[in-house]
Amino acid sequence: MILESRRRFLSEINIIPLVDVVLVLLVVFMVTAPMLHRGIDLSLPRSQSNTITPEERLVITIEPDERVYLGKDRVTVIHLRKRLHQAKSLNAGVSVYLRADRRVPYGRIVQIMDEVKRVGIERLGMITDVQKTVVEEEIVTAQ
Repeated sequence: MILESRRRFLSEINIIPLVDVVLVLLVVFMVTAPMLHRGIDLSLPRSQSNTITPEERLVITIEPDERVYLGKDRVTVIHLRKRLHQAKSLNAGVSVYLRADRRVPYGRIVQIMDEVKRVGIERLGMITDVQKTVVEEEIVTAQ
């Protein structure tokens, strides 16, 4: 009878084999994932003239403190005009994308847009963020 009282059943689940299986599956997916994305091998014909040219894109960024960047370089408005003029002379089809923080005054954004148009660049786009719903925006501002 004393032996029976000392014998207890293990009621805990042993998760070590589960962890082993999950790690093996993780390694298998990590090894096979790069092999799944495979393109089609083609041997393209050759030509003397290339009719498709890559589109040059410039990104102008305006920070909340109204600092202006062309790509990753900080520029003044006068230097921006010179760099845009150089880009326009090298490629007439250059595209400019404008990223501005929402706290930047509207007048500053219009000033930069005016500089782009003054140089003669017609392709000007605005980079925006995905709009959140009103509920999500209220939650973010409440925190």
